[in-house]
Amino acid sequence: MNITVAGILLAGGKSSRMGGGDKCMRLLAGKPILEHIIERVGPQVSQLVINTNGDPKRFSSFGLQVILDSVDGYFGPLAGVLSGMEWTKKNLSDCKWIVTIATDTPFLPANLVQRLIEAATNYSADVTFASSAQRRHPVFGLWPVSLSDDLRHALIHEGIRKIDHWANKYNCVEVAFDEELVDPFFNINKPDDLVQAELLMDSYKLSTNNNYIHSKKG
Repeated sequence: MNITVAGILLAGGKSSRMGGGDKCMRLLAGKPILEHIIERVGPQVSQLVINTNGDPKRFSSFGLQVILDSVDGYFGPLAGVLSGMEWTKKNLSDCKWIVTIATDTPFLPANLVQRLIEAATNYSADVTFASSAQRRHPVFGLWPVSLSDDLRHALIHEGIRKIDHWANKYNCVEVAFDEELVDPFFNINKPDDLVQAELLMDSYKLSTNNNYIHSKKG
């Protein structure tokens, strides 16, 4: 299936539980968490960019374009979704979808984007989310860029901040990924999680296939 999708790495979180700073810069198995994610997601998308707020130069070593939030203030991950949509509409005219990725999840499925696209196509979904352990992961979504105007209105004029609150008015489909040896969406929020992630790295190397099942429409 040859479909153009832009990958948007959401690196604008406050990381308060990690003591501040960019948690995606913390080292895991000798390299930044963000580098692990780039290696996993890069081959799955047509173009990969980093979305953040603050000084974009701190990500210069990764060799990716950095886009800032297109709305002023801290609006949470929905601001990253909007910024990714608007940047893609302006710069990639042949790209109709973006996929958003959190930058604290180093064990992502190698078939994440493919499965999201298949579900969106097969079920005529407006928005497609990943899930595991019967839990939706709203930051991991496939979004049509055509929704950008509606999302901007929701952020600015309706005060909506939660992804689910906005997305649930559309036809949403979830793609459930088996956990195998490691939950593919294990996220590093605090120092103890980073310690656990180090221990999980050996198990993850043994986990080569991320099986999947499609859930019902949401």
